[in-house]
Formats: sequence, C-alpha cells, structure tokens
Amino acid sequence: MSEVLISETPEPVNRVFTIRFPDTAAKDAFFSNADYLQIKAEYFNVSVSAVTMIADYQK
Repeated sequence: MSEVLISETPEPVNRVFTIRFPDTAAKDAFFSNADYLQIKAEYFNVSVSAVTMIADYQK
C-alpha cells in the first residue's frame, strides 16, 4: 500500500523532511545559527525552488 501527499500549493512536493526539537527555543536557535545559515545559503537556497511547511506543532 502506498500513500500520496497531495500538495495544497502550486509547487509539487518531491521530498518530505521531519525535524523534531525539544522545544521552540531549540528550534529557533537551530534555524538562526550562523553556521546553519551559511550552509543553507551555499547549498540549500541555490538547489531548492520552493518550501512548503506542512505542519508545526508543540506537544
């Protein structure tokens, strides 16, 4: 059995990543880290044309 993720945006979904953080502060610290931002600018931003956040939740 397979399942299909149907995008609610015009951009097609071809990869799905899940990242779990212990809390919002840890998530914010990760995504604002200078090393992460440098690597993201060098590799991610030039390779990815669109990003769709499917969900964000807290336990």
